[in-house]
Amino acid sequence: MKISMEKTRAMMEDAVSKGVFPSAVLLVGTSGEILYQKAFGLARPYEKGAAETGTFYDLASLTKPLATAACAMTLVEDGRLDLSATLSDLLPGVFGPDKAGVTVAQLLGHASGFAAHRKWYLKLQFLPAAHRRRKLLKLLVEEPLEYEPGTRTVYSDLGYMALLEVLERAAGLSLDRLMNEAVCEPLGISDLFYIPLESGLIPSFKRKREQILEGRSFAATEACPWRGRLLVGEVHDDNAWVTGGVAAHSGLFGTASEVWRLCAEMLSACYGKSETVFKRRTVEEFFTRKEGPGGFTLGFDTPTRPGSSSGRFFSDLTVGHLGFTGTSFWADIEKNVIAVLLSNRVHPDRSNEKIRAFRPLVHDSIMEELGLSA
Repeated sequence: MKISMEKTRAMMEDAVSKGVFPSAVLLVGTSGEILYQKAFGLARPYEKGAAETGTFYDLASLTKPLATAACAMTLVEDGRLDLSATLSDLLPGVFGPDKAGVTVAQLLGHASGFAAHRKWYLKLQFLPAAHRRRKLLKLLVEEPLEYEPGTRTVYSDLGYMALLEVLERAAGLSLDRLMNEAVCEPLGISDLFYIPLESGLIPSFKRKREQILEGRSFAATEACPWRGRLLVGEVHDDNAWVTGGVAAHSGLFGTASEVWRLCAEMLSACYGKSETVFKRRTVEEFFTRKEGPGGFTLGFDTPTRPGSSSGRFFSDLTVGHLGFTGTSFWADIEKNVIAVLLSNRVHPDRSNEKIRAFRPLVHDSIMEELGLSA
């Protein structure tokens, strides 16, 4: 079943004309089908490159649920990762006593004690590429915690940097390989991936990057002042870029339909309809909001009332995430609705924050046109 969503379409066109973002792809679906998908605006305005439904966007922090949490689910199901395991269990001798008791669940749920963000790329950029990951880990080890783990939540890129070390040690694979082999290949997903950089950690990165970019159309993000170029098919997040483009907190690229497909697979598992990759009990555990402060589950965000970017009509049984570049998805378990909005609102620079006011409005419009606003 396809629907026209005329009101929502008009809102998207108006958003482009008013500079909310230069381009976007909006997709609305269920766990079983895509109901609506349309591209708007110019993905690369400097060359009049129109956005298409197959345009690739830098997903930014959607990497956290779609790559990191998804890979963690597969490792839990394989018995290679225990959510209650601590950093001292998984990385013995690496972290000091202040962080030794931090658990995998606390890292996934932003309750680890780590600070939100650090501009470590300013230091790391001057090191040889092969030394940057090691130095980043050293910085994590030396970084003091801001609060007692488990007592509050602070949305943290740093916690996910620690998760990168945990997942790769547990899997014996780099995160991009784990994502491809454990999640994407079994589901037939080919347009959701990391793009390793030429400045990466191994010689094959340059060849691999060229193979990925060939024949694909990418939305431009920021004209980066310190890299001195416009970013197209190159990760926007500075800390992810400086360590080679593969990170647990950012780095994933994809199309709206592939984001939907992965979300749909998780919802289907939650409904007990498909366990191709994810088992129902595992998805339910990752989707369940924990007791205590904050609105995070294990790798996912949930609507916070009032003022959620998901608007007023997505139910409390909804998981999703936002990305700094202008991306988001919300998956309503109760109403079986998935809304994916991919944009490049940071083009030509990150100062444009009009999307904050727009997100709840467009999600309200979606639910109204679906007849689910009651």
